[in-house]
Amino acid sequence: MQPLRPESVKELSQALQDAVAAGHSIVLRGAGSKDAMGGPAPAADVDLRLDKLSGVLQYEPRDLTVSVAAGTPWRELSAILAAEGQMLALDPPCAESATVGGVVASNCSGPRRRLFGTARDMVIGVTLATLDGRLVQTGGMVVKNVAGLDTQKALIGSFGTLAAMAAVNFRLAPLPEASRTFLIGCRSAEECAAARDRILTSVLQPTALDVLNPAAAKLCGLDSIGLHDFVLAVGAGASAAVLARYGRELAGAQALEGQPEQAFWTMIREFAGVWVNGFPMRAVVRVGHPMRALADVLNTAPGASVARAGNGVSYLAFDSPQALGEWMLATAAKEWTRVVEWSGDEVRAAVELWPDCGNDFSVMERLKLLFDPQRRLNAGRLYGRL
Repeated sequence: MQPLRPESVKELSQALQDAVAAGHSIVLRGAGSKDAMGGPAPAADVDLRLDKLSGVLQYEPRDLTVSVAAGTPWRELSAILAAEGQMLALDPPCAESATVGGVVASNCSGPRRRLFGTARDMVIGVTLATLDGRLVQTGGMVVKNVAGLDTQKALIGSFGTLAAMAAVNFRLAPLPEASRTFLIGCRSAEECAAARDRILTSVLQPTALDVLNPAAAKLCGLDSIGLHDFVLAVGAGASAAVLARYGRELAGAQALEGQPEQAFWTMIREFAGVWVNGFPMRAVVRVGHPMRALADVLNTAPGASVARAGNGVSYLAFDSPQALGEWMLATAAKEWTRVVEWSGDEVRAAVELWPDCGNDFSVMERLKLLFDPQRRLNAGRLYGRL
């Protein structure tokens, strides 16, 4: 099947309308960088790719807002913003290959989620093409916009199962004057959680606050600098004076800056994708949990684990469907949310990716039927559920 690559919003709208009129199913993607994320890309009659819809549409540096076509490479947008001393602080996985639309559609974020939030906190407007050929604009180019329904919230994280995003508007943040990361070695998950609590109740306001268990620390090469157990990584972006204060408050921690710091956070950001891509038996589960449950979650991990310790989100790696199934069974009674966010083909064939989707799923099903009543678009991409 030859992919269709529309080069304008009008061509995108027409392609969707034609596919529906012909009774065709549609697979929608950007660069395909996150094919191992969510549910499997469906076998479809039409392969519609948005990578030709590229470029900055409107940029207002003084207002800290930008509108960008959905197929724009994330790395290109980041470079344009950095030249103006600004950033879109999502630091998503697959940042070198992902498109803007793909990042938003999968609701990807990274370690800076602690301070800046997720895509739902940064998206202020969306232009979308619906299956009936309409072009719809939601939100706008101002940060505080309450016009109309907040439709973009439904599109974020929908994995393209509702409509095709043609453009996205974001609010931005200034780049920090400088950055530094402090690595604190801990003997146990409980010690890491206690250190996390001390930082969160102190004067410090770190950009990132992640915990690596011993297996993850080894994968990231931290054993080469003498960190063999649990590690609490504290990322800070601020003035030189504030970073000096971090150094005094976190005396005894190992400090990273410059290229070593960038390389470390790249490894953290790409942890799940690197673990799964090319390995059909592997999986990474995203666990949502109360902040107080951090140590409990980490202690259940049979392999490498990275936790957003300041957010209550942990990522656990598994090397086989059997190990994953055993963990799911053993933790079924816990007050956690669990979704197999990244997985190989063998895992997808053997386990349910989203075992407990919660009571709100009925609303998601109604939205799907509202946007796509014949279920033609990206069937199964939302963790096999939609």
